[in-house]
Amino acid sequence: MKLLTEEAWTVHQGRFIALWTDATRAYALYEPDELVAVELRDGTYPALPYPGANWFQRLAKDLNGHNATGFAETRTAVEHFREPDGRAAWPEFRHPNLEGIHQVAVGPIHAGIIEPGHFRFSTVGERVLKLEARLGYAHKGTLGLMRGKSARQAARFAARISGDATVAHAIAFARAAETALGIQVPERAHYLRAVMAEMERLANHTSDIGAIAGDAGFVFLDSRFSLMREYVCAAAQAAFGHRLMMDLVVPGGFAGDIAKDGAEAIEDALDALERELPSLKRVFEDYASLQDRVVGTGLIPPALAASYNAGGYVGRASGQNRDARLAPGYPPYAAFGLSVPVSHEGDVAARIKIRLEEIPESIRLIRNMLASLPGGPVAVAPEAASGMALGVAESFRGPVWHWLNIHNGQIQDAFVADASTLHWPLLEYAATTAILADFPLINKSINGSYSGVDL
Repeated sequence: MKLLTEEAWTVHQGRFIALWTDATRAYALYEPDELVAVELRDGTYPALPYPGANWFQRLAKDLNGHNATGFAETRTAVEHFREPDGRAAWPEFRHPNLEGIHQVAVGPIHAGIIEPGHFRFSTVGERVLKLEARLGYAHKGTLGLMRGKSARQAARFAARISGDATVAHAIAFARAAETALGIQVPERAHYLRAVMAEMERLANHTSDIGAIAGDAGFVFLDSRFSLMREYVCAAAQAAFGHRLMMDLVVPGGFAGDIAKDGAEAIEDALDALERELPSLKRVFEDYASLQDRVVGTGLIPPALAASYNAGGYVGRASGQNRDARLAPGYPPYAAFGLSVPVSHEGDVAARIKIRLEEIPESIRLIRNMLASLPGGPVAVAPEAASGMALGVAESFRGPVWHWLNIHNGQIQDAFVADASTLHWPLLEYAATTAILADFPLINKSINGSYSGVDL
């Protein structure tokens, strides 16, 4: 970590990833994994000029009371309903001051079984002129729950930051703890973690593709992709004892081991997915009515995606080719190679295409990892050491980062940056390139995690 002067703090050549504060410093993370810091002055630090820093600076004020000087944004991140003096308040939504504007409110309570989030549309007829998303309604206090606990105890909270990315968050947390504590993880644990991470990718990609098709009226595709997800989740249950593979990744390695017939159950699920995927993919490509709904809808231009350093399928559909499995990289991916698909159209169709192209790659990786699974132990016990470190893992949405400051085995401070943090602003933009009726397709194609940014 580099401790910078205030003048150097606002100038950096790398791509911005995240910002947070602790009691004495503000930290900024840049690609591939460079951490810089500046001392706080009376609870303030210089604002960073990157679009992606907006939400992080709002969160630092909400969680820690630290203000970014020169930052004009007054909206909150998670503390929506209280003024600094404790009075109840309801922040105003902003809308274009034009004649004929109609506001459409969606949420924060939704009809489906999803997390709370409020969307306020400003429309003229069906055309969306502006979208403002307000998140943070659950405000779980995850970071506070981690403090004062050992890395093993806090791992449960990391695994629940975003339930659909529980493996990825658990890996990122464990890697941060292992680096801080100087732990050497057994090779077998690295392989088992990666197998589960790729299975998590398969389960979510199949679910997302089906949900997008369902919103476009293709219930058949939704049903078939839901079945594909069920095959993967059932295999996870058979191999690892949990459909979402929660609480299996722990600092120091892996809790338990793959079941005796687990590899066979996973292979059966992969075979079923591989058999059906080509015909389902053809439906997307051949039906003009489906193409009409997704092609050119919800555009995110490559330049905008680059300015926010978007990752995962959101970034790759808009010309970005980064993947944390490659850079900064972590075991065991270097041993197997990795093909990262990239498109430049930046629409719903491109985000579907990226998912469809990542599925065969994950199948290949899982098979190769299981075929070369090392023997030996799966975990070592963490020691009560001290250190500060970062950990990263590539979730199905993109990179998730964890930062830990550990003293004598107890977590003093923590921060989490989910890939969704840099995607939610892109959803606000993408909505303005389409009509209101297309928002469900756009929203599902980006699929930001409400919980992942609600710390």
